[in-house]
Amino acid sequence: MTMKKLRLYLDTTIFNYAFADDCPIERDITLKFFFQIDRFEVCISDIVLREISRCSEIKQKKLFELVHQYDLEVLGFDDNADELSVAYVRNGIIPVKYEDDANHIAIASVRNCDVILSWNFKHIVKVKTKREVAGINLLKGYNLIDIYTPKEVIEDV
Repeated sequence: MTMKKLRLYLDTTIFNYAFADDCPIERDITLKFFFQIDRFEVCISDIVLREISRCSEIKQKKLFELVHQYDLEVLGFDDNADELSVAYVRNGIIPVKYEDDANHIAIASVRNCDVILSWNFKHIVKVKTKREVAGINLLKGYNLIDIYTPKEVIEDV
């Protein structure tokens, strides 16, 4: 019997931490995740690509090289994701100033990802966000989505 691969959505923090020499523990966990990436069906979004394109030229080059090293499905931001993102902001789950964090969650939810992978503890990987996103998703007819750090999905090897 073949197990279905978990469908993971990676936000921009995952790529940033692959080069975070100032956070060696998170960097090493992130690199271990990329070493094991074939165990998963992995997606990013056009929001991730836009956020990377705002980085300095040197950082942008490293991040885009990492993105292109893997065969990642790029999900587009559509009207359904926009409506869901607006609901997250309107309900105080994500501050309007950090709308792209709501966009990441919405795209992953609308496109049936199982897990959002992030190192963003300020707005994404936190109990309040997990609980309230679950409530909005249920109200709007979307599946529940888990929100984890890479540490929670990698295998110890």
